[in-house]
Amino acid sequence: MGTTERRSPCVVVTGVAGIGKTTVARLLAQRLGVPFADGDDFHSPAGIAKMSAGTPLDDTDRLPWLESIGRWLHERDVAGTGAVVACSALRRRYRDVLRAACPGAFFLHLTSDRELLADRLDRRTGHFMPGSLLDSQLATLEPLEPDEHGAELDATPAPDTLADLAADLLARRL
Repeated sequence: MGTTERRSPCVVVTGVAGIGKTTVARLLAQRLGVPFADGDDFHSPAGIAKMSAGTPLDDTDRLPWLESIGRWLHERDVAGTGAVVACSALRRRYRDVLRAACPGAFFLHLTSDRELLADRLDRRTGHFMPGSLLDSQLATLEPLEPDEHGAELDATPAPDTLADLAADLLARRL
């Protein structure tokens, strides 16, 4: 690959439960023409059972999950295909695990107020993450720091609009 050829980006769409990570990430991957993965698909059965029971994961639970997502990102980065993955990555140290596997990863952090999130979680069906864990997610959340490669987007607009905004942002920033 020539040095002037542009590689497809590896993007991690982050945020708390109910923010719209999966929907926005899937749409963004379509717009970019890159593979998509849902971080929820990387959870162990034990982790899913724990969250389904209303118990937040601890860092011991999260590390193998994050490492697995990091390997997936790394493989796509090495292949040059780029990728978009939806992954909460609520703390800097969690993002650091992903960044260690894929140093060029761009973190797109979706934000919203608690009321919108609670409403979305109340209306969501068929997901193992109960709305009762929202407050623990918000307490865990560490916004992107200035030295992190990424940006924040308000998740209030419709998912299609957010995916367009994200694609435009990536085109300007990368």
